[in-house]
Amino acid sequence: MTTPKTRSGGFLSWRLSDGGGVIGPDERLSWPRTVGIGLQHVVAMFGATFLVPVLTGFPPATTLFFSGIGTLLFLVITGNRLPSYLGSSFAIIAPVLAATASHGQSAALGGIVVIGVLLIVIGAVAHVAGIGWIEILMPPVVTGTIVALIGLNLAPTAKTNYEQDAITATVVLVALIASIVLFRGLLGRLAIVVSVIVGYLFALVRDKVDTSAIADAAWVGLPDFHAPSFEVSVIPMFLPVVLVLLVENIGHVKSVSTMTGVDYDKRVGRALAADGLATVLAGSGGGSATTTYAENIGVMAATKVYSTAAYWIAGIAAILLGLSPKVGAVIASVPPGVLGGVTTALYGLVGILGVHIWVTNRVDFSRPVNQFTAAIPLVIGIADFTWVIGDLDFGGIALGAGAALVIYHSMTVIGRWRGTVTDR
Repeated sequence: MTTPKTRSGGFLSWRLSDGGGVIGPDERLSWPRTVGIGLQHVVAMFGATFLVPVLTGFPPATTLFFSGIGTLLFLVITGNRLPSYLGSSFAIIAPVLAATASHGQSAALGGIVVIGVLLIVIGAVAHVAGIGWIEILMPPVVTGTIVALIGLNLAPTAKTNYEQDAITATVVLVALIASIVLFRGLLGRLAIVVSVIVGYLFALVRDKVDTSAIADAAWVGLPDFHAPSFEVSVIPMFLPVVLVLLVENIGHVKSVSTMTGVDYDKRVGRALAADGLATVLAGSGGGSATTTYAENIGVMAATKVYSTAAYWIAGIAAILLGLSPKVGAVIASVPPGVLGGVTTALYGLVGILGVHIWVTNRVDFSRPVNQFTAAIPLVIGIADFTWVIGDLDFGGIALGAGAALVIYHSMTVIGRWRGTVTDR
């Protein structure tokens, strides 16, 4: 039971709890304890959030800066009652790498802005019409397939980094697995951070880390900002990411609803639009696309503290980290061997997340419509099929995602007409 102590009823107001039982979104602990929980959220999001800019070549400090701003915007747009942290999305890594290789980093940022704009539009529609149409358009077999192929499409990138320093990469993988099984609680959930630190120190001892930029970096300063450009040919690479962000956001909102007992369905549209706006801002300044973070939902599940006050602390802390070029330089110095080790696991986990969607939704793979909806797009995505039409270049992710949608809906419609497909 919580013992509410009244505060003024303004937007940034929370009932003060004595700390017993579950702490709801509209409650808070004492400020020192709230700050502690907020910093826990920073630690939880940090490992995944800093890896995305390191892997894509974006400035890490800039990504942290926009991550914090995006989180605060999310809290404002959702009425300060939906606890979530917006960190870097792994779904954008493959299209960003492809766009950067063909048209430069600014074109990749343009693709991120487009993702954000589409997410804002979808959020607005969902706010008015609900999310039923999204669930019809993308049933679990489709969403699971798209998420899986995005992760598995990145396997060659992990291999390239791994081969640059296989010894360090192997140490990172061993440390990651060992951390998961040796440590309990928050430390166990921070296995990624632990393994990266172990690998970084191991590489440092072996003189595999270039630390020259760290000494030259200032402790305080603005992050590096970069403007986007818009290339029509790279936009198709980013469109499937919108579908992934939809799945992630809706799934996380439902998870928070389950944990808190609060029905957040009417806030899904706002959540999608907020993530879209955060992504537009990040892409406009040189940061990564954002998404709600399962890592922080894990912290809430462990602590039973769902207070949005803790997320204000986390967002502000991320902004402050982004205003330290020294922190950005340290993150940017993570060597390829460390990245090769951790991404071998992480990219595979993105693929497994797709499988998890199938399992939790009990997708029946004895049905041919589900078999082919998954089978064909996965091969297209993993092999990275390409299709060039004029100035447009469709890669494996775009083709695979499109194939999943077309195969499922065409087989379903035709099968129902012919009586060869039944809803069961």
